[in-house]
Amino acid sequence: MKKILIIILLFGFIGCGYRPSATITPKTIGDKVYTEVDVSLSDPENAVLIKDALNSALLNRLKSNITTKDRADSTIKVLYNSIKFYPLQYNKNGYVVYYQADINLKFQFIKDNKIREKIITGRYSFPIRPSAIISTSLRFEAIKKGSIKALDQFIAYLSSLGALEK
Repeated sequence: MKKILIIILLFGFIGCGYRPSATITPKTIGDKVYTEVDVSLSDPENAVLIKDALNSALLNRLKSNITTKDRADSTIKVLYNSIKFYPLQYNKNGYVVYYQADINLKFQFIKDNKIREKIITGRYSFPIRPSAIISTSLRFEAIKKGSIKALDQFIAYLSSLGALEK
């Protein structure tokens, strides 16, 4: 019975033209990509975290090559809009024990003289000790993880662009 169900599902995916986004997105962005991250004067460390996360996503998930601007097929620019921390949960004494970081990034995808912009918010929730403040290491970790979530959403957006342009 399980084999029949698997075969039916397999034919269903093949019959409807399903293709994983990992096969569509590299064709959309090209083989060589130039990345640029806007440095915020108030938080210059964040630019490094976002640039590393973007390059890692392009290299590991999409197998794209990071290159110089003059050799690139496309350019991805990330502009830092804002980072906000919101308390989510309080303990019985009124201390915050859970926070959410909202990392708001503006992405610009440039290819063939077309510019596509998308503003995406990556969210990351994390606990802290009661009556403690958000330490620098927790803050950087929240920014990094929230940026990765925003990048994942942007990659899904690029995949949808590739599917529409097909």
